[in-house]
Amino acid sequence: MAQATVRPPKTVSLLQFEIREGVLFLLPAVVLIFGITLFPILFTFVLSFTDTPLSNPSPQNFVGVSNYLVFLRSAQFWQAIWRTLYFTVVSVGAELLLGLGIALLIHARPPGWAFLRTSLIIPWAVPTIVNGALWRWIYNADYGALNGLLYSLGLIERYRPWLTEPMRALNLVIVADIWHSVPFIALILQAALATLPLELDEAAAVDGANAWQRFWFIRLPLLRPAILVALVIRTVEAFRVFDIIYVITQGGPAFGTVTISYLTYLESFSYGRLGSGAALSFLITLFTLFMALAYVRLLYRPEVQG
Repeated sequence: MAQATVRPPKTVSLLQFEIREGVLFLLPAVVLIFGITLFPILFTFVLSFTDTPLSNPSPQNFVGVSNYLVFLRSAQFWQAIWRTLYFTVVSVGAELLLGLGIALLIHARPPGWAFLRTSLIIPWAVPTIVNGALWRWIYNADYGALNGLLYSLGLIERYRPWLTEPMRALNLVIVADIWHSVPFIALILQAALATLPLELDEAAAVDGANAWQRFWFIRLPLLRPAILVALVIRTVEAFRVFDIIYVITQGGPAFGTVTISYLTYLESFSYGRLGSGAALSFLITLFTLFMALAYVRLLYRPEVQG
């Protein structure tokens, strides 16, 4: 009787073993990312080409790009875009200027600078919803702190309803957003200032450069990477603003503070058109991507090697 040939076990190289081990370690994270990030994005993308209602949130009739075309031809959409751009440019611009000024002040280390740096965390640490509720109370027409302060100083003769005019209401929401977000930019820029080499500044001072020239020609160019990071993060956040508007004005008065994200909320949940809301969400993504690329194009300067 012939004996069966025994084959030696197949050996696995060290590289193959490390690859398999790495895949096994990464697999749970990949599954989690796909489940909570990629799948909702893909599902929303599919919804944007349908007329799915809120009452039955599963892909319905395929309508192609009609959802996108309807908004691109809609005056309400472009008005919301204009308000959003205005909100973004004014709030982020003011936050950058104020944040840079506060960062320079802290970097100069005047008396009390440590307390100032610590106290900056307080507005930034306040949740956006709480921040909106705080400023809604400040702007209240009957018992708001703003009316009380101005009346006590004799600047107004009677309490005023601050949120009844569209443009003024939008500007007051911007003020609330600036108060909340200036510390974020200030802390980023102050940390960047702390890493700048002092030798360049000292050498420029020896050569006769004044404080403004040292800031404009030395510090500011070296701060460009930090400014780029702060601008991209804050621009994306400001363009997607929703919660602070929802709490303070709820899009009013007369839709005067409806931004593109708030319009997406109205389309999806107030009007019950999930397909249209999904299309709007992807239009928001395209706009924010374009602005981020514009910032990178304007501010990013790769270091020249050699």
